[in-house]
Amino acid sequence: MDKTEQDRLKKEAAEKAASMVKSGMILGVGTGSTVAFFIDALGKRKDNDGLKLKAIVTTSNRSKKQLEDLGFKVSELADVDQVDLTVDGSDRVADNLDGIKGGGGALTLEKNVAINSKKIIWIVDESKLVHRLSGFPLPVEVLPISCEQNFKRFKQEGLKPQWRMDGDKRYITHYGNYIIDLAADPVPAPHGLADYLDHTVGVVEHGLFLDMCDEVIIAHSDGTIEDKIK
Repeated sequence: MDKTEQDRLKKEAAEKAASMVKSGMILGVGTGSTVAFFIDALGKRKDNDGLKLKAIVTTSNRSKKQLEDLGFKVSELADVDQVDLTVDGSDRVADNLDGIKGGGGALTLEKNVAINSKKIIWIVDESKLVHRLSGFPLPVEVLPISCEQNFKRFKQEGLKPQWRMDGDKRYITHYGNYIIDLAADPVPAPHGLADYLDHTVGVVEHGLFLDMCDEVIIAHSDGTIEDKIK
């Protein structure tokens, strides 16, 4: 599938998700190329349908700027009680709607917004679908103070760690941390691995989003849009 076709699919899924947003909502907006189409569709609904949102929180500066350029006011997560609906992308989605996220490096904020949302919708094209979580490195955000020890432990566990790089330097997250991408593929025992990472000192967050997503909107190459609901 070429990029033009993939972008067309992303746009179709994004527009479907935008049609589900209601005035008065506190809306969570993720990040990534598919979400960029979603934000454009929100802007059209604001101009054409008079869509008015109580508040918007987002997971990246890029999404924040795009929203503000379209006339939306963006709030901090700490300033809202609970998010009614979060719309985001996902790097991989399994049959049971578990996902891997964090390819763009915003996994910590993405998970914080997700866990404080009443409903989560992911918008993807069919290339992101897998039967079990695989085909994409699992991001783990780690504190610099103990990152070397974390890397060694992950290597000893057979998780095939790799430093995420930004040119010739280690990638630095929004919070000043590093990311170790785990290349074990497929992800071994996702719930067990999530529990292991959750209890590893020095790990800030990981990209396993398990039992969180409520609905996935999928754009297929044949032009159809599929809704998968948990």
